Amino acid sequence: MSRTRLAPSPTGALHLGNARTFLVNWALARQQGWKIVLRIEDLDGPRVKEGAAQQAIDDLQWLGLDWDEGPLYQLAVHTPYEQALEQLAQAGHIYPCRCTRKQIEAAALSAPHGSSHETRYPGTCRPAEPTPTSWLANQSEGTAWRLRVEPGDTQFEDAFAGTQVASVEQSVGDFLVATKVGLPAYQLAVVVDDSRQGIDEVVRGDDLLRSTHRQLLVQRLLEIDNTPRYTHLPLVVGEDGRRLAKRHGDTRLDYYREAGVSPERVVGLLAKWCGVGEQQEMIAAEFADCFRLQSLPRESAVFRATDDEYLRDC
Repeated sequence: MSRTRLAPSPTGALHLGNARTFLVNWALARQQGWKIVLRIEDLDGPRVKEGAAQQAIDDLQWLGLDWDEGPLYQLAVHTPYEQALEQLAQAGHIYPCRCTRKQIEAAALSAPHGSSHETRYPGTCRPAEPTPTSWLANQSEGTAWRLRVEPGDTQFEDAFAGTQVASVEQSVGDFLVATKVGLPAYQLAVVVDDSRQGIDEVVRGDDLLRSTHRQLLVQRLLEIDNTPRYTHLPLVVGEDGRRLAKRHGDTRLDYYREAGVSPERVVGLLAKWCGVGEQQEMIAAEFADCFRLQSLPRESAVFRATDDEYLRDC
C-alpha cells in the first residue's frame, strides 16, 4: 500500500494556498487508498513559531482532513539524520563550510549565474578532491556542511508537471545538508524522513520542483532505492501574480475560522480553484469524491478580492 505525507512546517499559520495543496494531497490519498502520515517539519530553528504546530493540526482537522499516522515531529528523533550525514561524510560527499550569507552573496555578484531565485554557492570551502571525514567528529559551532554537486543533469517524471530536467551544479551548486547549529537542512531531512517512513507518493507545491533535483542527488548518494513518485501542483497567487503572502491580506485559515466562516465554504472555494464545477459549499469528503487530478488547471490559482468577499459573506 502506498504512503503519502501531509507535512506542514510550523514557521507560520496555514493559509488558503497551503490548504489547497493539503486538500488535494488528502483527496488523492483517499481516492487511491494511500496511507497518510502527518509529519511536522519543525527543523527550521529560529523561524519556528510557538504554537504553530498545534495550530496547523487544528486547522487541518477543521478543514475536514484526517490521517492514519502521526503527528510525527522531526525534532523528536535525531539519529537517522546523524547516520545519513556520517555516511555522506565518510564517503567524501559532504564538506564543512564556514561561509556567511554575505560572503556568498558578494561572491555571486562578482560572478553572477544560476537561478534568479537563489544564490549559487561559489565553492569557496569546497576541497579540490572528495575528502572522506567524520561528520560526528568534526561538528563545530558556526560550521555548516555542503554536498559536493558534480556537473550533469537530473531528470524525473512528475505526475502532473511532466518531465523535469535540471542541473543543480549550474543553478545552486553545492547546497546545505547540515546547518551551522548542527541540525539537518531541509534537503537532507526530507529525503531521510520519506525513506524511513516509507513515503512513496509526494504531493506538494510546484515551488519545490527545483528542490526535487537536489533531493534526488541526496537519495542517490545515500543509496536509497525507494524514490517517491512526485506530484507538484500549481500555487495560489495574488492578483499581482506573486505567491500568496501577507501582502495579499490575511488569508490564514485561522483568520477565517475566527470570523465565523465554515469549513464547507473554504473547501468550496478551494474546489473552484481545483476545477471542480461551480463554486458551492462542500465538505472535504465530497471534494474527494469529485476531484480529478487531470481537471486541475495548469496555471496558478488566483486569490481575488471577490474570493475574500465570498468567504466572509456568511
